[in-house]
Amino acid sequence: MLIRRETAGDVAAVYDVTAAAFARSGGEVPEARLLTELRAGDAWLPALSFVADAAGVVGHVVCSRGWVGSAPVLALGPLSVHPGHQRRGVGLALVHTVLGAADALGEPMVVLLGDPRYYERFGFRLAEEYGIVPAVPEWRPHFQVRALSAYDPGVRGMFAYPEPFDRV
Repeated sequence: MLIRRETAGDVAAVYDVTAAAFARSGGEVPEARLLTELRAGDAWLPALSFVADAAGVVGHVVCSRGWVGSAPVLALGPLSVHPGHQRRGVGLALVHTVLGAADALGEPMVVLLGDPRYYERFGFRLAEEYGIVPAVPEWRPHFQVRALSAYDPGVRGMFAYPEPFDRV
């Protein structure tokens, strides 16, 4: 398996992997639509969109531009692994890659909404420990931050996802 940056030729496969990873009864998968909407806006960061390639795309992760107050930070997600490749280290490799790339680019922190038991292995901690609060108070038990090398403890306050997340 190779973790590499997403290319234009990967867009349809990434959509399909995301739709499969988040599939539920009822038709459209909001997380797959989210990727399409993020790509169309200013928050999309191509340097932080990675695929897991194992003779085809089997996973994807992206960080887009989020904000804590007026400070730019990263929003991680969605993280998608095709169901046939889950529990094989694909998500682990994708998250390590995107965090390393974000750190190399001088980003201060990565914020996400997810299972703390899964993301603690990557150094994520509850956002309130950093003085970062979600727009939706009910998110607190799952709202997390991973500080990177350029972390500034003065960056505190309300986190804002890119606008397309408002529709997920």
